[in-house]
Amino acid sequence: MGSIGGNKGRLFAAHHAPLCTRTHQIGSLLLVLTTFFLTRLLDRSFSTTFDHVSISSGSSRAISFTDTTGSVSLSWPERGYGSHLSLKIYVYDENEIDGLKPLMYGKDGRITAEACLKGQWGTQVKIHKLLLKSGYRTTKKEEADLFFVPAYVKCVRMMGGLNDKEINHTYVKVLSQMPYFRRSGGRDHIFVFPSGAGAHLFRSWATYINRSIILTPEGDRTDKKDTSSFNTWKDIIIPGNVDDRMTKTEDALVRPLPLSKRRYLANYLGRAQGKVGRLQLIELAKQFPDKLESPELKFSGPDKLGRIEYFEHLRNAKFCLAPRGESSWSLRYYESYFVECIPVIISDQVELPFQNVIDYTQISIKWPSTQIGPQLLEYLESIPDEDIERMIGRGRQLRCLWVYAPELEPCSALHGILWELQRKVRHFHQSAETFWLHNRSIVNRNLVEFSHWKPPMLLP
Repeated sequence: MGSIGGNKGRLFAAHHAPLCTRTHQIGSLLLVLTTFFLTRLLDRSFSTTFDHVSISSGSSRAISFTDTTGSVSLSWPERGYGSHLSLKIYVYDENEIDGLKPLMYGKDGRITAEACLKGQWGTQVKIHKLLLKSGYRTTKKEEADLFFVPAYVKCVRMMGGLNDKEINHTYVKVLSQMPYFRRSGGRDHIFVFPSGAGAHLFRSWATYINRSIILTPEGDRTDKKDTSSFNTWKDIIIPGNVDDRMTKTEDALVRPLPLSKRRYLANYLGRAQGKVGRLQLIELAKQFPDKLESPELKFSGPDKLGRIEYFEHLRNAKFCLAPRGESSWSLRYYESYFVECIPVIISDQVELPFQNVIDYTQISIKWPSTQIGPQLLEYLESIPDEDIERMIGRGRQLRCLWVYAPELEPCSALHGILWELQRKVRHFHQSAETFWLHNRSIVNRNLVEFSHWKPPMLLP
């Protein structure tokens, strides 16, 4: 009876349910249209434009760049990266760990961050300062995905603040005071080494930070010690530090010249340094002085080449040659984009940033170091101006990724680095000295729970 009564009730309710009138249909249609337009409006609020490059969020693309013709596009693939940035990075405070200050300001504390902003090593300071202001920074270690270790050691070493032995000793001292470094074996810790020496500035890198994430412009695998601190799968290539006065969209220090007003086909602006490729280019310039400019550069004394003069030389050619020197990367490669000169890489082992999203064949040329000679100039001379202009245009769109700009800027080196860092995040952390029990507690070899690990701790 209960079942029959229940059926009766349902039938009665269905019989007396209100009919779907035309008024209801129109109301439903208006609701659908309102929802559609509100969604489009919100989508637009997350879209912004930079130098004719549209950057937007979406479910299938984390970030995309498209010019007005649609011929150039750039996107971080969702696979491996996710559809949006979702990072929490803890930045160690300079007063938190004994030894960080000497790595930043020298043992006497006389070196300033402002002094370290100049030159190729300025990225150590810029990335640190940008992360301190980042919306992805957390002040809670327990919720951090990654940990950033600030240090300006390239600058400190160059300015006499610490010698190699002191740098090595201080790094070991710093690491021994980091329980979270010990917990993961350093896998979730980030270090910046901004010069051709890479992590070799820390002589014992292979013992202590060989599993950590290293940010460096240098991916050379043929250094003097025949070993490389760069690992393609865990480390990140970052852009070099271009003079801020050149990266301004408006009022740049030196502006590009039209192709028709450039005097030379190509230039090489650098010292010989006893390197075969560089010496060959200097000799080639002597053979073809009307095509290849390679002046003798003086970086000290009364005839020292100033920054304005340097960029005025750089902009006066269609192609800027970037051969390897002491290491495989060259700051000149990045600088050339801001005078709209096509970079020609002559460095076989070079590694370039953000290769998952940039097709470098569209914005540069890579030439074999074994083919330096008249054939190089013949090839460059054969390229039509239309093709050069097209490559310059694409480079103009993507060069924002070489600029260490604040996070509010829609396109910057920081954005690229954050996307690459997101790919490195692990949900679980362990090392050879990390263990866990049935109740999910993390312990060390002596079965001491993680919350009770006290520095200094033994390192590998």
